[in-house]
This record gives sequence, C-alpha cells and structure tokens, in this order.
Amino acid sequence: MGNTLPQLELAYEQCRLITKKAAKNFYYAFITLPPRKRRAIYAVYAFCRLCDDAADEDIPTDEKLRILEGLRRNLSMAYTGHSSTLNNGPVFTALTHTARTFDIPEEYFQEVVSGVEMDITESHYKDFGELRTYCYRVASVVGLICIQIFGYSHARAKEYAIDLGLAMQLTNILRDIKEDLDRGRIYLPLDEIRDFGYSVDELKAGVVNQPFKQLMEFQAHRARQHFDSGFKLLPFLSPRSRACPAVLGQIYSHILDKIEARGFDVFNGRVSLSGREKYLITAQTWMRSLLPLS
Repeated sequence: MGNTLPQLELAYEQCRLITKKAAKNFYYAFITLPPRKRRAIYAVYAFCRLCDDAADEDIPTDEKLRILEGLRRNLSMAYTGHSSTLNNGPVFTALTHTARTFDIPEEYFQEVVSGVEMDITESHYKDFGELRTYCYRVASVVGLICIQIFGYSHARAKEYAIDLGLAMQLTNILRDIKEDLDRGRIYLPLDEIRDFGYSVDELKAGVVNQPFKQLMEFQAHRARQHFDSGFKLLPFLSPRSRACPAVLGQIYSHILDKIEARGFDVFNGRVSLSGREKYLITAQTWMRSLLPLS
C-alpha cells in the first residue's frame, strides 16, 4: 500500500504533461478548476489523446482498429476491477481512479472510442443526422464526462453539456475544413453542400464563392444555436467548476467569430487565437463566472 499513492500521483502528473503538451485551447480552461477536479480532467483528456493518437498514426486501418479494440478491452477490465492484471500504463491508472471517484459510466468512454472509430472508417457524412452522431461521440460525451467531475444540480445539465460539445465540434469542423480535406475527410453534410448549390469538387479546390459562404453561414448559425443552449449549463454548476466550460465555450465562440470575420475563407491559413487572446478570454471569463448568475 505504501507505493500506491506515489504511483497514482505519478500517473496523474503524466496525464497533466500530456494535456499541457497537446491540449492547446483546453489547457487554458482546465487551469480554472480546483486541483482535485483538474487532475481528473487531465486523466480524461489523456485517454482521449490515446484514442486520437491511434487514429492519427501512419499505420494500416486494421491496425488502428485493433489498437482501439485494445483500449475498449482495457476500459472494460478497469471497470470490472481487473485492471491490475494489465500493464495499462499511467493513463489508465489515473483514469480508473477518476472514473471510480466521480462515478463516470463506462459507456461514456466507450462512446468516445466509437467516435474515433468513425474517424477511421468514415470519410464523409450524408446528412446532419449522421454528423451529429459523430459529434456527440467525440465531443458531447466528453462534456457528459466532465460534468460528472464538475458536479451538477439538475439533470437538465446533461442536455446543455451535449449542446456545448456539439457547438465546439461544429466550430472545429468549420475551422479545419482544409486540414480534413488533406486527410481525405469531409465533415460538412453532403446533402447541405448540394442544397446550397456548391459541390465537393469546389470544396476540394478551395473555392470561396457565394454558395460556399451561404453554406458556411448556415453551419455557423447552427453552431451559434448550440452555443446559446450550451451556455445554459453554467447555472447548474458551482462557481469554481463553471469557469472551465465557460472559458472553453468562449474560446471556441471567438474562433467562430474569426471565421465569420474573414468571410469564411478557411482555406488560406488556419483560424486561431493567439496566446494573449486566450489568456484574456480565460481571465475575463473566470472572473465573470465567480459572480452570481441572474
């Protein structure tokens, strides 16, 4: 027993380092949390990173899917109390402790794996229904995991956490159109591309014309609607916990502002916020989150 605590602390520290290196926008929001909840979020992020890294590796598709299936098995064994028989590494050590401490359902983590599997096996989505399933798995479910850690005062918090995740992922999709095309992926719903008089060939060529701008305006409006709903989550969280989703939501909302401000031309340079901009958003939103909500 004497070595258990140091091993657990080392595992959480490893998750923190993974998060600091890779999280970018998320790390600014995570620092607003109390230490106990912050390290739990690091463990969740590090697990999601494990999944994403498997999808992004330059290896055959079958091998990627085998790695994800291994993560599924490890999750199941962790939840049935058999994780000690596996050499799962520090991420699973921390994740198992987090899941038990905050009573996080296994199905949430399994859904994340399913979402990453979609990234491997699906290159496009025929309509928003299909896209929404993907966004739910890779983003909204992470929101549901997070509010288990934050703690919430009403079941409706789940609905709003789902919408905030959708808003952020839809923003990611608009920002990353060019990068995703380079990887052979199209996340804009194919029926909506067609309905606005645009085409996949024009998308691949980076054509920014009126139909494209109208298509993007429609996508941005959808994301805004989900942001409006997602921000309703905040009153159901404690002041110390609500700063984290508030900061994340504001960072991604500002990214959407920038996409709109450049006339939706996402083909010439990646839209991003500077470190200073993220710092100011974090500081201002953190302070506002501590004030009573009307």
